[in-house]
Amino acid sequence: MPEAPEMTDTLDTLPLLPVAPLPLKDQARLLAIFFGDRLQMLLRFAESGGELSRFRFASRYVVLANAPGVVGEALLEREADYRKGPALSVYSRPLLGNGLLTSEGGFHRKQRRLSAPAFAHRQIVGYAKPMAEAAERLQEPWTTGQTLDVSREMMRLTLGIVGTTLFGVGNLEDDADTLGRSLTTVMQYFLKVIQSPVRLFSATIPPWEVRAKASLGHLDATIYRLIADRRREPRNAGDLLSVLLLAQDTEDGETATMTDQQVRDEVMTLFLAGHETTSNALTWTWYLLAKHPLIYAKVQAEVDEVLGGRTPTYDDLSRLPVTLQVLKESLRLYPPVYAIVRQATTDTQLGGKRIPARAIVLVSPYLLHRRPETFPEPDRFLPERWTAPFEKSLPRHAYLPFGGGPRICIGAAFALMEGHLLLATLAQRITFRLPHTGYEATPEPLITLRPRGGLPLVVTRRTATV
Repeated sequence: MPEAPEMTDTLDTLPLLPVAPLPLKDQARLLAIFFGDRLQMLLRFAESGGELSRFRFASRYVVLANAPGVVGEALLEREADYRKGPALSVYSRPLLGNGLLTSEGGFHRKQRRLSAPAFAHRQIVGYAKPMAEAAERLQEPWTTGQTLDVSREMMRLTLGIVGTTLFGVGNLEDDADTLGRSLTTVMQYFLKVIQSPVRLFSATIPPWEVRAKASLGHLDATIYRLIADRRREPRNAGDLLSVLLLAQDTEDGETATMTDQQVRDEVMTLFLAGHETTSNALTWTWYLLAKHPLIYAKVQAEVDEVLGGRTPTYDDLSRLPVTLQVLKESLRLYPPVYAIVRQATTDTQLGGKRIPARAIVLVSPYLLHRRPETFPEPDRFLPERWTAPFEKSLPRHAYLPFGGGPRICIGAAFALMEGHLLLATLAQRITFRLPHTGYEATPEPLITLRPRGGLPLVVTRRTATV
């Protein structure tokens, strides 16, 4: 493991990465690619260099770290030399505040300790039943021959689940739908800001963005009301909100709890991250299964044998290995978080090269998951690769569907359980087919990796297994 440099002159002796010879004529072309097709840009950068490549973007250097060793160095070994990129650290502040996705340093570590009980194994196992029941309700009105936008349906499903697990079943009907609409409006504004080549210096939503400001106001008012209700009757009601309110941290010798503002920021972060990424993972999984009917049949044979027509429980998951392999391979090919951005806060080094302060270091799970040295036949959908020996042989930081280092997603186990359960539940009831022969979904790298224009699939209801 490389040691952090102690003196500036030691850093100065390290070579600076040469600028990658990209086949781009000028900065205008680079900007057009960035704001038009980020995946194409990432693929071009990856082709231009090896484990590390450097290019100039406007007035700033960007370094692409594209091998497990240098990724681990950036995300773990030299994690203290970096902070989140501007998209999260600045422009998402109106929505996410100072939650786990945006906070830094000691405050982030304290918030992570305070939030950890909400994601303890015993806590998340209790969410399995409402998750599976939500999937059962979703598919009940679907009919054979019906074409659905599966992307939208999965968003509805995971939004309802995060509403239940965050706020409790009793609040779901009153709050989840309207919260979801408001969140979508604010997210659309956030996306517009991120994609714009000209950004405001302030992170606040300007007064002329009336719908975004009103939607954020509604989100805040509702969440603060729910917090106030729980403060009046402090108890563990079995949802994430009550656990966050009861959490205590004694790491620094004093008992600390979260303020209402801190709880609000963490709830908003969980509300966003808890449905956006899982819905996209499920959407891509249904697409891959529809493209590979023989693999789809293996999943359905497994759920039929294990479940026999009943709704799955948490205890069933260990007996559904093929379904989990499919989910893991889908997360490899289409990781919802396709890029991780860090900004150097000081002069540092990476892979033996000098990294100047303010440089952007870019890690792309989408690229890492396609390295043939790690994943043979990287462009093929091969769920059977996910055996226990294969997983054990993977280099650390080669597979990052939930990020890596100290900032790895705190809800990773929650999300993996949710995806596993929902796939098993719906595969038992429904077969999705492509809308026509040769149909190809196009990845759209927005805040997360979505299929461009949604995902139309045709429903065939399955005969109930008895």
